[in-house]
Amino acid sequence: MSGHSKWHNIQAKKGKADAARGKVFTKLGREILLAVKQGGPDPAGNSKLKDVIAKCKANNMPNDTIQNAIKKASGEGSNKVYEEITYEGYGPCGVAFIVEASTDNKNRTAADVRHLFDKAGGNLGTTGCVSYMFNKKGVIVIDKTKTNLSEDDLMMLALDNGAEDFSSDEEIYEIVTGPSDFSAVREALEAQGLEFEEAEIQMVPTTTVSLDEEGEERVQKLIDSLDDLDDVMNVYTNIE
Repeated sequence: MSGHSKWHNIQAKKGKADAARGKVFTKLGREILLAVKQGGPDPAGNSKLKDVIAKCKANNMPNDTIQNAIKKASGEGSNKVYEEITYEGYGPCGVAFIVEASTDNKNRTAADVRHLFDKAGGNLGTTGCVSYMFNKKGVIVIDKTKTNLSEDDLMMLALDNGAEDFSSDEEIYEIVTGPSDFSAVREALEAQGLEFEEAEIQMVPTTTVSLDEEGEERVQKLIDSLDDLDDVMNVYTNIE
């Protein structure tokens, strides 16, 4: 169960975020919009919005930008109605993919996603074709250099507040929760002044596949192509 969010993958994601921060913030803004439309603009009464704000902060989105996005989402500024859609399929080398999107045009998004899978030598499947190989989990990653808490104290704090799993390597601590416990664990950690490198609910594979360098490059190319689509919010695979 441990080690889903490998630190080098997070660093790569951060590097992409730095290189294309405007696009990342645009996607996060759409997640804020969806959360506000579903549960209102007050994070105290909207747990999904709380979770999205934590994800925004982990991606270094400024507080002013977050608040402006909430205000915009709660106003009449946008007439577009976005729908959340999940695609499942197999990419290169038989790697399982889950692609989460939000779109105002389902036909456009489905065609764009299908085209990229076909181009990469993969194929989209039906709902449920790969999701049985994943569990929805809250994942919190903390840089060891950014906390004064000992490993034992941090572990007990997380577990006492409902975390399922705690692990560490040379650079990071990783805390895994059930979806319903994610907010409580995250808030308990925030109350101790902790900052997160990653804090979001993800689809975590129950088993992973190992590929050679060429296979990893082919899979990463598809991941990057999907990430470049404006409508795609998250991409999950079962690659090791």
